[in-house]
Amino acid sequence: MTATTTYASSVTRPEPPLAGDETATLLGALERQRATLAWKCGDLDEEALGLTLGASTITLGGLLKHLALVEDEVFTKALLGRPLPAPWDAVDWAGDPDWEWHSAVDDSPERLYALWQTSVRRSRSAVRTALRAGGLDLTADVTFADGRPSLRRLVVDMIEEYARHVGHADLIRESIDGLTGEDPPSDVPAYPALES
Repeated sequence: MTATTTYASSVTRPEPPLAGDETATLLGALERQRATLAWKCGDLDEEALGLTLGASTITLGGLLKHLALVEDEVFTKALLGRPLPAPWDAVDWAGDPDWEWHSAVDDSPERLYALWQTSVRRSRSAVRTALRAGGLDLTADVTFADGRPSLRRLVVDMIEEYARHVGHADLIRESIDGLTGEDPPSDVPAYPALES
């Protein structure tokens, strides 16, 4: 399969190339994680997006909102040095550091999907901008305790973030309706669809 940044029922599932360059491989791996999250969270109503598993308070809706925030924190703020956009710019993070997790219960599925998709689109644009400006070696605007990371490091961190949370989504979705697997069957519509 070839790498693609579109995920809809009419196209091939995103895959990193089998023998691609570093950029295509890293971005392909990230797109695969995004597509898996979309499948695991897709086609559910508000009640299902708010369900938890066992003692955990994690919900699929909370995962969508959290990953929307992380997309913007990593690629809008850390990489490009831009302020966080709405709705993140109006949150009192000091008063409620886990706002995105528990506030998701107040959002409709359409709102959660749209919020996540919008953040992903901004991230893709930011990465394209950074690749044109300096490739994976481009130094991010943010400074960590041990220095300034490269775009490469930020992409790897984002793959790790998605992989961890896709595991959560997998368990929660299985508990809702028995849906399991790594890849959606070809007859399952990809919802929410990811667009470039």
